[in-house]
Amino acid sequence: MAITHIAVLAMALVALLCLPCAVVVVVCADAMPARRPWSRGGRRDVHALRCLDRRLSSTEPFELPAASQPGIDELTADLRRLARQRTSGPTRESAAWLAAVVRAYDHRLVVVSEALGVPHHLTGLDGMDRDLERIRLEEKLRAAGLRLR
Repeated sequence: MAITHIAVLAMALVALLCLPCAVVVVVCADAMPARRPWSRGGRRDVHALRCLDRRLSSTEPFELPAASQPGIDELTADLRRLARQRTSGPTRESAAWLAAVVRAYDHRLVVVSEALGVPHHLTGLDGMDRDLERIRLEEKLRAAGLRLR
């Protein structure tokens, strides 16, 4: 009788310890990769992700084709959104994210200033000079009638 109680108690203890793991496996089964990284398809996927990561981390700004340039309203909305992202959100924790947001903001500033005919020198500067040119360009665009904030 005592051995039966010990066996039942041991099985119940094992079930209680393994139950959380089984629940996680069942719940997260969709998020688990179907292919293993060492398989042919998995290696191809890893290679494609690395290539995409290299392209996204390049320092060259992304140029839109001339035919698909967005309107001035979309550009100013992008500038307002990027200005908010520069000062809050995940940019405070990640230097890479902040650098990407600042690059995108500068690119949009250049596109808007060229569309409005406002002269700029933002592309050839870096550091404090670039920050000062960004402020000067924002003021020129405000004087031209854009609401950036």
